[in-house]
Amino acid sequence: MMYWLQQLQIKRWEFCHKQPWSLVEDAVNKVQFSCTEAEHDFLPPVKTPTDVVGIKAASLPAPQTSVSFQNLSLKHPWIEIQNTVHNLCGSRQNRGDCSGIFNFEETQENFEILAEEEHMEAEPEETVSTEIQENTRMKSRPSFTRKIKKGNGGFSRIAERTGQEKVASFKHQILALTEEVKSQKELVKLLHKALEAAQQEKRESCKYLATTKEKDRLELVRHKVRQIAELNKRVETLEMERKDLEHRLALKEEHIEELQDHVQLLMDKNQAKQQVVLKLTEQLSREMLDSPGEADTIAAETLYKQQEEIEHLKDDLEAYKTQNQFLNSEIHQVTKIWSTVAQREKILLMKCARLQAHNCQMESKYLTMLRKLQGLPDLTSEHMDMMKGLIQEALQWGEKEEAPAQARVTPYLISQYDYYGFMTVPDYEAEDWKLLAKIQALEIKSSHLLNHDALEKPLFERWNNLGELIPSSELKSLLRCGVPVEHRQRVWRWIVSHQVQHIRSPGHYQNLLKQCEIAEHPASRQIELDLPRTLTNNKHFTSSTSQLVPKLRRVLLAFSRQNPTIGYCQGLNRLAAVALLVLEEEENAFWCLVHIVENLMPPDYYSNTLIGSQVDQRVFKDFLSEKLPRLTAHLEQHRIDLGLVTFNWFLVVFVDSLISDILFRVWDAFLYEGTKVIFRYALAIFKYNEDAILRIQDSLEIYQYLRFFTKTIGDSRKLMNIAFSDMNPFPMKLLQNRRGAHRLKLEAELRELEQIKAQFMKEQAEHVVSHVDGAVSEDEEDG
Repeated sequence: MMYWLQQLQIKRWEFCHKQPWSLVEDAVNKVQFSCTEAEHDFLPPVKTPTDVVGIKAASLPAPQTSVSFQNLSLKHPWIEIQNTVHNLCGSRQNRGDCSGIFNFEETQENFEILAEEEHMEAEPEETVSTEIQENTRMKSRPSFTRKIKKGNGGFSRIAERTGQEKVASFKHQILALTEEVKSQKELVKLLHKALEAAQQEKRESCKYLATTKEKDRLELVRHKVRQIAELNKRVETLEMERKDLEHRLALKEEHIEELQDHVQLLMDKNQAKQQVVLKLTEQLSREMLDSPGEADTIAAETLYKQQEEIEHLKDDLEAYKTQNQFLNSEIHQVTKIWSTVAQREKILLMKCARLQAHNCQMESKYLTMLRKLQGLPDLTSEHMDMMKGLIQEALQWGEKEEAPAQARVTPYLISQYDYYGFMTVPDYEAEDWKLLAKIQALEIKSSHLLNHDALEKPLFERWNNLGELIPSSELKSLLRCGVPVEHRQRVWRWIVSHQVQHIRSPGHYQNLLKQCEIAEHPASRQIELDLPRTLTNNKHFTSSTSQLVPKLRRVLLAFSRQNPTIGYCQGLNRLAAVALLVLEEEENAFWCLVHIVENLMPPDYYSNTLIGSQVDQRVFKDFLSEKLPRLTAHLEQHRIDLGLVTFNWFLVVFVDSLISDILFRVWDAFLYEGTKVIFRYALAIFKYNEDAILRIQDSLEIYQYLRFFTKTIGDSRKLMNIAFSDMNPFPMKLLQNRRGAHRLKLEAELRELEQIKAQFMKEQAEHVVSHVDGAVSEDEEDG
């Protein structure tokens, strides 16, 4: 059986390595396999059998069972056992193997010793016959001589025993004398107390006789009467205590009697059991003496069964050892095959990812070429129609890539929506924008496929090994690189709770909602108008029946109650919507909105005048002129006002401007570090597209390019490196100083505008009055 099992293993191994693996020949050739190692490590190879295989094995007679104990006679068991043992020893000596012989001579001696002990125990019994007693005495002579030796040594111990008895008697006398001394001491104490009482009485009598006035004597008598009354009371209490103690003593005595009765009953039961045990012992000894042949028969049968069971157990043990060796060999070979298959699968997946990334790059290049050809001015109408058809077909390729068979290969397919519900390719009205969005989606997919193993996996492992979140430089660097989707909710929740713990109280959000239900807030109408316009490219907010829409409404209403100076400002709906997409719970999203508006953003950022936002626009222009002077000069040459583009970036933190993957990476760092992250990424966006902007020489084309150029950014790693590496140094203190200087200038300008406005209104009012007066005088003249 072992031979054929090993043959099956060898055939299976050969089959596994003869399969064609042409796709991964370069990787598989490096791995060497050997099936002989497992066989030699766990199970030695079984040689090819010669005479016991096939038809020859079937024609052999059946193996005979052991007949060692078949001719065992019960009439003379000891003689039969001895003969059988001699036969077994002779046969095993002929075969040269004497390791497993059972020593029956020692067994016979052991049976004789047991018989001697049984006869010695049966000596004091009167029912045993005289012949059996003589035999047992002859067999127990050695033990009797030992008893005599023990008796001779007993005389030498008598003197020792008498000395010990004297010491014990002396100790007893010492104990009696010490008890007598204690009683004498107690008697002396009682006599002392009596003497003290007599002396006290004598003093009182002398004092009574020494007094001459009747009043004093009467007072002494009264004092004595009071003492007598107190003593009587004490006597009564002591008498009551004595009766109580006597009652308790009686109860204790009754309990003791019950326990004694119980003990006596147990002793009687024990004695009865001992008598029964003695009777059974006598009966057993009689039966054993009456029928020694039956006892020998039982012993022989037991011995035969035990030896047969031992043989079976030895066979089972050998079988289990062989089976264990074979299974170890099998496990080793299967493990090697499994590791080989896993390695091949990994190599195939990597190659598939590379091919798919290459395919995405080819598709994006094809779409880019179509877009460039579409922009040529000298195309005929036929070529233009053909070009439009090709573009429509290319835009419909995304539907084919959503097939479930391809979804099993890699998770980075272009689906209609991403993890948070944003459209991967937004449905723009302009066909040119839709084509650019499809090109960008293909480029993002290609970069994901190429950089996943090199960049994303190490980052994910660092997040898994981070453990408990605490403010540190390591956490700061991880947040700048971006939080994986699996950890983002937990990280955002920790950041928000860590920053608002000083103002957050349990039940505060629910109280705000109750206030909104009692009285309608003035901002509720504007909130209802902005809800349908929130994140129009996200499936969770496009429908009024979505679960997040009522949550967003409650969050905005609660914030309007929380911060009545702001109430509601356009843009807060998008901030709260992004918080809901990640945090899911509306109370956490509410506190996230509070953290952004009240902790991260400067004051008056969302007020009616938007002073804080205007100040940041001027500060950003200063930083842009310092970091990117060529681009600033180019924009000033064409009179481009960047505030028209960047104002919304700062107000809603790039929501609706960047693709979702980059947007959430920006928010990861923004929630932890603050508004300087917005300045870093705004500068990085212009640095990312600086060359493309410098190539455009027409102001109208620049404005058109700036409307959608943020959507063309697909490499989040490159943008992050520009923001946090190329834009250094960028201290927060410098940002605060620039904000303070520009705020003073802006406030002065606003005051000047207010004065000009007031003067204009005054002049306008005077002009109206003068015009009315002049009209009246003309009428009078006409009249």
